[in-house]
Amino acid sequence: MEWLFYIIAFVIGVAITASAVYALHWSSKHGQLRDFEKGAASIFDEKEPIGRPTDFFPQKRRKPKPTTPAT
Repeated sequence: MEWLFYIIAFVIGVAITASAVYALHWSSKHGQLRDFEKGAASIFDEKEPIGRPTDFFPQKRRKPKPTTPAT
């Protein structure tokens, strides 16, 4: 019974490795691994130029300092 677990784990490992190798082969063959900079810059336009953040987090409100009564 213990060997069955090892055989199943081995088959799953080989299948995952084979699918990763096939994905890399496919992406290389179809030009997906060329010119990463062009793909990274494709999401920018005139409204959102490269290197200038246009979205910001709202400002955090500072909590007022507690006042201590004078003694």
